[in-house]
Amino acid sequence: MTQTTVPVIFDLDGTLVDPAGGITGGISAALREVGLPVPEQAVLNAMVGPKLSDSLLHLAGVPADLVDETIERYRRHYKETGIAQSKLYPGILELLQFFAASGRAVAVATQKPQGIARLVLEHHKIADFFVAIHGAPDDESLSANTAPGKVEIVGAALAALQSQSAAMVGDRHQDVAGAMANGLDCIGVSWGFAPDGELEQAGAVAVVESTQELRTKIEELDAARAAALSEVHNDGSL
Repeated sequence: MTQTTVPVIFDLDGTLVDPAGGITGGISAALREVGLPVPEQAVLNAMVGPKLSDSLLHLAGVPADLVDETIERYRRHYKETGIAQSKLYPGILELLQFFAASGRAVAVATQKPQGIARLVLEHHKIADFFVAIHGAPDDESLSANTAPGKVEIVGAALAALQSQSAAMVGDRHQDVAGAMANGLDCIGVSWGFAPDGELEQAGAVAVVESTQELRTKIEELDAARAAALSEVHNDGSL
């Protein structure tokens, strides 16, 4: 990796992988099993990305004493059928192959439990592209509410890349916030689960429509970093 090559930290669901109903369907099934109403599709879609216990409490209105059981039932559905339903977004495999060939380091930072995140990436045969895969603890119960959030997860991925800078790529405002708190730019992707305008309002430096646009934007960040380093050298500061 050259000095001016910007490493990339990817979110998972809605960015690399299209859950294709595997998440929302699993949540719906779990809610029905514990005797709770299933919210409308827009609410279910909004639950993709944030911490699951928070989404169940604040978006689906699940009583606190049923959250852990709902999560347990959801995870069973997700492992049995949800992972198999998911698919890579168009162009993701080719983008990762290009980054690998050009020596660009990449990592994953997701609020999905780390063990399950690895299972998803292994299912799609892309786990080996990543220097590191960082997620939430596998214990998602309410008693684990002190678990690290997106800010800490992005920070752990950045540390694993052994770089002072990186570009974050994600589809929700939590990805932007996690990046900004770590001093990183975040590029939003339009193919995920953010409502219109969410990523721009959160502070994404760009919102791209395709993996080709994403590659171009990352290369622009490379050029900006090279120019900044050149200015430092020309000033005699290094």
